[in-house]
Amino acid sequence: MSRSVTILGSTGSVGRSTVALLEEAPAGAFRVEALVAHRDVTGLAAQARRLRARCAVVADPACYGALRDALSGTGIETAAGPGAVVAAASRPADWTMAAIVGAVGLPATLAALARGGVLAFANKESLVCAGEIVLATARAAGATLLPVDSEHNAIFQALEARGGGADPYATVEKIVLTASGGPCRTMTLAEMAAVTPEAAIRHPIWSMGAKISVDSATMMNKGLELIEAVRLFPVPEDRVEVLVHPQSTVHGLVQYADGSVVAQLGTPDMRTPIAHALAWPARMAASVPRLDLVTLGRLDFFAPDPVRFPALRLARESLRAGGGATTILNAANETAVGLFLDRRLGFLDIAAVVEETLDRLGAPTVTDLSAILALDGAARNEAARIAAERAAA
Repeated sequence: MSRSVTILGSTGSVGRSTVALLEEAPAGAFRVEALVAHRDVTGLAAQARRLRARCAVVADPACYGALRDALSGTGIETAAGPGAVVAAASRPADWTMAAIVGAVGLPATLAALARGGVLAFANKESLVCAGEIVLATARAAGATLLPVDSEHNAIFQALEARGGGADPYATVEKIVLTASGGPCRTMTLAEMAAVTPEAAIRHPIWSMGAKISVDSATMMNKGLELIEAVRLFPVPEDRVEVLVHPQSTVHGLVQYADGSVVAQLGTPDMRTPIAHALAWPARMAASVPRLDLVTLGRLDFFAPDPVRFPALRLARESLRAGGGATTILNAANETAVGLFLDRRLGFLDIAAVVEETLDRLGAPTVTDLSAILALDGAARNEAARIAAERAAA
């Protein structure tokens, strides 16, 4: 039977990879319920036509007229605005890709989870900002969460070796997330201080959007992934390790009590973890480059430098603080990265702004989505104030 699919964030890098896999799949294997984009009307309309989507939604209301005109006569439903995004996520679909970048994707992610089915998520910010709410919503609806980040998807696959028993995680000694190290891996602090937006987004391995590329350069991306891993896989924070692995071939490892280490390897191509999630619990073909270990020749691993990359420390500290600290971490980082990309903040100031925002706001208790969104807004405002103070100093 064909599987119905919705893609939230279809014109971003993960969304485009998902679309490519759907187009490669055998006829009839998938049917597309809804596609959602921010404001790329041209890309969205082209995808909707090719995939014969039932519905196409653009988040920016100002783009509605252009989308309606682009799909006129196709029979594809069109809509616009934040409410329409949530409505699209709520439409019946067997499998949903949550790939809207940032905390703005949280309402749609929760809406998709609330109706059950499978949610494949590349929107790590949802688990960082509102992990308990996301997991509780999934449990209540009987939804299945499948990680699409290459690292968490690798861990998900490696954990299949853990066996059964009353506590299948009892034999898991350690989870290891790998990081490429980004474009700043070998730079000195003085060199990092001069990093421009163009240099920060020039990732040596992966092709990603600007925000996540900057997060990779600061290693905040790995800090967010550490938080995500602790919430996805029930192991203590001190049993989740991060290693720098420049080849980006080993995406994740699990060490077991018997001394075994199970790792998932593959070429650095997001289509592989997406294909795993699309076909799960089966597998599907994907036209990605095959891993050639002879050509690769070597695999290197290094401990991350805590001085040059303080983001990992900040992520661990926010996890230990509890409450809304991880919400503050994410919001402050999104704000600081945006200011950096606008050339209003220095590269090394990104982590500094995040740390000061955490210091000022602490770890207030948050119990529901409205409280999380309110704290998210407060953290963004505070981070912007701190950045302005640093610029004026």
